[in-house]
Amino acid sequence: MKFIYGRWDHNRERQEQLQDDLMKLFRALLMKSAGDVEQALEWLDTIARKHDIWNEQLDFESFKDLLKQEGQISEARGGEFSLTPKGAKSLRVDALNEIFNGLKKGSPGDHRSNATGQGHERQPEVRPYEFGDELWSISPTDTLNNAVRRSLADGGNDISIIEDDLAVHETDMNTSCATALCVDCSNSMVLYGEDRMTPARQVALGLVELIKTRYPKDRLHVIAFGDDAFEIPLDKVPFLNWGRWHTNTKAALELSRKLLLRSRSANKQIFLITDGKPTVLDEGGRRYKNSGYWLDPRIVNRTLEEGAIARRKGIPITTFMVTDDPPLVEFVEELTKTNRGRAYYTALGKLGQFLLVDYIRNRKRSVR
Repeated sequence: MKFIYGRWDHNRERQEQLQDDLMKLFRALLMKSAGDVEQALEWLDTIARKHDIWNEQLDFESFKDLLKQEGQISEARGGEFSLTPKGAKSLRVDALNEIFNGLKKGSPGDHRSNATGQGHERQPEVRPYEFGDELWSISPTDTLNNAVRRSLADGGNDISIIEDDLAVHETDMNTSCATALCVDCSNSMVLYGEDRMTPARQVALGLVELIKTRYPKDRLHVIAFGDDAFEIPLDKVPFLNWGRWHTNTKAALELSRKLLLRSRSANKQIFLITDGKPTVLDEGGRRYKNSGYWLDPRIVNRTLEEGAIARRKGIPITTFMVTDDPPLVEFVEELTKTNRGRAYYTALGKLGQFLLVDYIRNRKRSVR
């Protein structure tokens, strides 16, 4: 093999770095725009023009062509751009990396339980081989030692291995998990000049990518809730967005419970990301709404009943609050007490870190 060396092209290096930086910025804007490619491109062009980023080698049109060549976006006949499946995966990978980059060293990073059983992580302890054990779990050293001891006890000079000599490592039992992630999409998620929707969307995308790549046997339901609650297909999560809705927390918990009970997974759990108290209730063919500041007893009590039902079904609820409003704190404390679940009062920047760490910790429960 021959290598041809030439003079280092600093201009080419700068162009490639600029291209990479613009790609990262575009995906960040895409996350902010809920997957709206046209909006993200418009923002990108505005930023690039303001800071004089475009040049002769890379301008706005050539950057769009680059996105199409790499399969990140597609162009319809009318000239409108949309996100491709490859582009959606890039968003999920970015979201997952952003979340894990902030995790402290030593945070849990696997899905093992504390019990031993069928799995892929070998333990130092060994035991006699049993029919059905995987061959990769055999301990060569312990197996050979057993064969030598048996041969010496029998007075023989030849060392051979029989089934009784085989020793295998114990393995961590891998458990399955079904998770319902409920994301509040009500109007309050973007009120008062604070964007709480983008971090919530980022968490949902990161969790989707985590499960798709590391735990493909797991089941994840992403549920958006406002006036109503409905499941979002995983490929539509990049487009998850807020609306001018109230907060029907009861409907979200009820739908989550019904979906999770269909699963055969040993572990079931609900994650609830919200910044507002429950303000909507559908009951007896009527819809009750509470637009006041304080909690409505009827709406709150029916929502707490859902938490109690989930507890009886063995489904813990972990609530992540992205605000510290007194009415919300009061409601979440009651919900946590009723369900015997968990609650996190977290800043927006820490939302994903808390959620994914707790997801992995929940998977370490021993199911007996």
